[in-house]
Amino acid sequence: MTKYQLHIDGEWIDPASAEWLDSVDPYKGTQWARIPRGTKADVDRAVSAANRAMAEGPWATMSASARGKTMRAIADLIEKNAQRLAEIEVRDNGKLLAEMHGQLASISEVWYYYAGLADKIQGSSIPIEKSNSVAFTDREPIGVVAALTAWNSPLWFAAVKCAPALAAGCAVVVKPSEFASASTLEFAELTKEAGLPPGVFNVVTGLGHEAGTALVEHPNIAKITFTGSDITGARVYETAARTMKRVSLELGGKSPNIVFDDADLAKAATGVVSGIFGASGQMCSAGSRLLVHSSIKDEFTDKVLAIAKGIRLGDPMDPQTNVGPIATPPQYQKVLDYIDIAKADGARLLLGGKPASDPDLRGGQFVEPTIFADVTNDMRIAREEVFGPVLSIIEFDDEAHAVALGNDVAYGLVAGVWTENVGRALRMSKALRVGTVWVNTYRTYSYMVPFGGTKRSGLGREHGIEAVDEYLETKSVVLSTDDTAPANAFVMR
Repeated sequence: MTKYQLHIDGEWIDPASAEWLDSVDPYKGTQWARIPRGTKADVDRAVSAANRAMAEGPWATMSASARGKTMRAIADLIEKNAQRLAEIEVRDNGKLLAEMHGQLASISEVWYYYAGLADKIQGSSIPIEKSNSVAFTDREPIGVVAALTAWNSPLWFAAVKCAPALAAGCAVVVKPSEFASASTLEFAELTKEAGLPPGVFNVVTGLGHEAGTALVEHPNIAKITFTGSDITGARVYETAARTMKRVSLELGGKSPNIVFDDADLAKAATGVVSGIFGASGQMCSAGSRLLVHSSIKDEFTDKVLAIAKGIRLGDPMDPQTNVGPIATPPQYQKVLDYIDIAKADGARLLLGGKPASDPDLRGGQFVEPTIFADVTNDMRIAREEVFGPVLSIIEFDDEAHAVALGNDVAYGLVAGVWTENVGRALRMSKALRVGTVWVNTYRTYSYMVPFGGTKRSGLGREHGIEAVDEYLETKSVVLSTDDTAPANAFVMR
């Protein structure tokens, strides 16, 4: 049984509460680690350490190139420890080990990418209209950043939030989900080994309403970046507004995967199944609404069912497993509740709809891949985020109808469009009110491409060059070149 400590100011310390939380393996249903129950006192200590790191010491005086070099050392250590980190995250949240191998490779690349951007941040000279003045801008770190990460991909979220923040010169305090904190704590040791100065990267674990709230409310936090549900995100946004904190929110989705009658149906069926049942549907970008053209509805439904029926549930460490367990007990119950809601609302169950029946899986939190037909866009199963392996099939008649259905939800994170018509692909990409449109593919992420949502799916963008801007302030400097005082001090020149 591993018993972790908090990582604050470059040191490992016990929580002020002297209490720990159980971390449960969602596949086995057994406790495997203990996580510190951090509180406001621990948050205060971490934020103070981060502020000191930005005001004095090595981080405050380090050149941008030197920051990049340290970040590259972090990336090197991620590569070196990829297998161990992957296995820890699998034990924490049940994500497939095969998927974690690919994700760890991308995570190290994220750190390399932003390390390369660290010394590319620069201001500009502005040729203003006043001949007696010189103007320029500077880009400065925004301040201490609070990074609140979700349980479905803790290391990925830590990377896409903290790497651009560190490239900008900020210091961070990370609060991972209480359901999946171990991999972030293990990663903190790597930042120390890489030579990151004390106080630059701090991790305070604990409950959301204790450590998380204390972090969001802290007066010395300048910026909050949060990944999670839209309900919690709205509370974070409201709380942050009281002290004028900057906020980035990467929230939920009810994303449409839209299949037209001219699509490559075999390719589209594979993309649809991967888009909803990959990661057990526990993705903000899950393609939980399949919008299919009426002329191919039955044929395409059969193709999707044929693939889905062959999905293998099992041990996430087994490379032959396609779908692992639901990560947390509350989420497991939520998924089952939504299946009942769909049935009550009149959706027709085609597949699954219950906990896994295999005796070997009964110790874990497994829900069979579930598909509903005859879904209308006013049903709760079509409008509310389930965050599990549940697909709703909705029929559409033409392009305008597909756009109307696709946009008729509170969310706007991603969408998939399957068509061989380039003009239609471009029209749909423009008409859909989402942050990302995937055409003839799904879940094709890149840390180089900005990612974020519209409407209740969030604010701001992660990934890409634009992400660094989220952690910078622009300062303007105007310098007079006059050698003499103005003749009239009350007339602005």
